[in-house]
Amino acid sequence: MKRVGLLTSGGDCQALNATMRGVVKGLSSNVDELEVYGFMNGYKGLIYGDYRLLTSRDFSGILTKGGTILGSSRQPFKLMREPDEKGLDKVAAMKQNYYKLRLDCLVILGGNGTQKTANLLREEGLNIIHLPKTIDNDIWGTDMTFGFYSAVNIATEAIDCIHTTAASHNRVFIVEVMGHKVGWLTLYAGIAGGADIILIPEIPYDIKKVIAAIDRRTQAGKGFTILAVAEGAISKQDAKLSKKEYKKKLSEKKYPSVAYELAEQIREANGPEVRITVPGHTQRGGSPCPYDRVLSTRIGVTAADLIMKEEYGYMVGIVNGKMKKVPLGEVSGRLKMVDPKDQIIQEAKLMGISFGD
Repeated sequence: MKRVGLLTSGGDCQALNATMRGVVKGLSSNVDELEVYGFMNGYKGLIYGDYRLLTSRDFSGILTKGGTILGSSRQPFKLMREPDEKGLDKVAAMKQNYYKLRLDCLVILGGNGTQKTANLLREEGLNIIHLPKTIDNDIWGTDMTFGFYSAVNIATEAIDCIHTTAASHNRVFIVEVMGHKVGWLTLYAGIAGGADIILIPEIPYDIKKVIAAIDRRTQAGKGFTILAVAEGAISKQDAKLSKKEYKKKLSEKKYPSVAYELAEQIREANGPEVRITVPGHTQRGGSPCPYDRVLSTRIGVTAADLIMKEEYGYMVGIVNGKMKKVPLGEVSGRLKMVDPKDQIIQEAKLMGISFGD
């Protein structure tokens, strides 16, 4: 008998269901007796004992279904060691519910914050396997996270749709793409969508160079310019501020986001019509793309194999096309950021794409 727990934590994305399906199908095809417990709404379910026994029916027909059948929530890692409002020790409660169900393993699907708590539970003696989910593709130790390419498809389609209206009205369009800390999603969608300017957190921009890039297109007879801008894009001026100073600036909320600040600066400089499009949470929604269905299935089945071999304390990643078990302690808390010297950045610049630097 194998008893396995599943939970999905943090922001949802495409292919969470497909990954859980891969885990369960991999186990059920090779284990005589299996019980799978789903914890509802992420770590909240593990803390407060909100779970249910899942059956094969729960995993039927969910390969193409976005979101998560278990629900999700954000439980900040920095608060995990702090008691809740009623004084409950969260870590002790999670351990208690794990042992109460006599679980052989807990499979946790989530991003960086989720991974930190997964590693904490590993350090507390629980058998943990982490599966890397995020549309940001910023998890260290894996070349790709499931959800990323599905989000790239949606963000790219948004830029594609902007092209025709931007060209028709000779406007500057700013498409604000998700990504507070890293720019992988904006970078890939920007290149795939044919953006003229791409601004990402890892490469602070000079507004004068952004405006110069727009002016060059205008002088070349190009009637429109499209900017793909990450939520976390930052100017060189702001990058020089201390964290405290920058947080203070953001708290003043003069602009709803960086896209609106850029729009005002561009209008003031040379007066073109500027419009802003924010695809927002559509980038997390809908069905997973075929790539993500394959990747998540492989990740899930690899997790099942680790469980059968009783190899715990790992994240399942993909490196050079091969599935790999990566020790949780080596990757937890590390962000995989875009290197400004990366080959893909240099290739984009050779194409004439400006990064405002």
